[in-house]
Amino acid sequence: MDYMFDAWFALIHQLQQRVVIFSDAGPDTRWVGDEAGVAGYTCWSPLNKSYVTIGHTIDEYQRCGDPFGQDWVPAQCDVSIRPGWFWHASEKPKNATTLLDIYYKSVGRNCLLILNVRPNSYGLISDEDMKVLQEFTEIQHTIFSQNFAANATVTANSVRGGQDNLQFAPSNVLEDSIYSYWAPQEGQSSWEMLFDLGKSTSFNMLQLQEPIQLGQRVIEFHVDILIDELWQTIVEATTIGYKRLLKFPITESQCLKLSIISARADPLISFFGVFMDSFSDSYNLENCDKRTNNNEIIMLRTGYAAGNRSTATM
Repeated sequence: MDYMFDAWFALIHQLQQRVVIFSDAGPDTRWVGDEAGVAGYTCWSPLNKSYVTIGHTIDEYQRCGDPFGQDWVPAQCDVSIRPGWFWHASEKPKNATTLLDIYYKSVGRNCLLILNVRPNSYGLISDEDMKVLQEFTEIQHTIFSQNFAANATVTANSVRGGQDNLQFAPSNVLEDSIYSYWAPQEGQSSWEMLFDLGKSTSFNMLQLQEPIQLGQRVIEFHVDILIDELWQTIVEATTIGYKRLLKFPITESQCLKLSIISARADPLISFFGVFMDSFSDSYNLENCDKRTNNNEIIMLRTGYAAGNRSTATM
């Protein structure tokens, strides 16, 4: 059966210009490809809509996006608080720490998250589900209410317009706003930011953000800490986008270094935060937020170096 998707979408956008339409192929947001609330470790908001059609998409393409994509189609994750999508008295909701893990793997990987909470047979949200949601909210508030980098001293290996240019100053990344950001000098091939927390601090989670109104740019990066006057890498990752949350075993240091290895254009960073998550179940290496497929990096490096495809910044 043929469906008139293009005509429907055009009419919807005509009548509601700010509406966001979701499907596995866009046009405004795309399904990430699973119902577990888990995004790709690499997740680009750009996509080429001409490569996909509703009901006929490539799993890895919709999960990871396309750094060379011409269209801005952010990924969207969906998951239910209980098994399935409808309420059954015999089923139990996920606990708050499970929701936190889903949050890290969806919102924390540059995605939107739809958490399905279904009404019970009385048309109300059950007390059991409400309790879990309240616990989840409290956990989030506790973790993110204390940013150990809030008063850090921040420097960078370059600043657009010179080190005295406050418009693009490194310290802008301490403000919780995508409209203030650090920008390096143009035309560089490596970029570094240094953070001095003022004292030795224990932490196990980082938050990074890009000013996505100017596009998604960072391809690959890593964060190091200073231990006995030597830099040691604690986490390496691909893509940042609107928000990247990175977990790792508890570590302690006063100084951190963000190194951006490659980017689609001059990288811009709008936020860098350092936090402690004391709620997640464990911090062994098996549960760390780490790259699962080096082929993604090889593909990005090769494709970007080839330079035979144009890119869109928004």
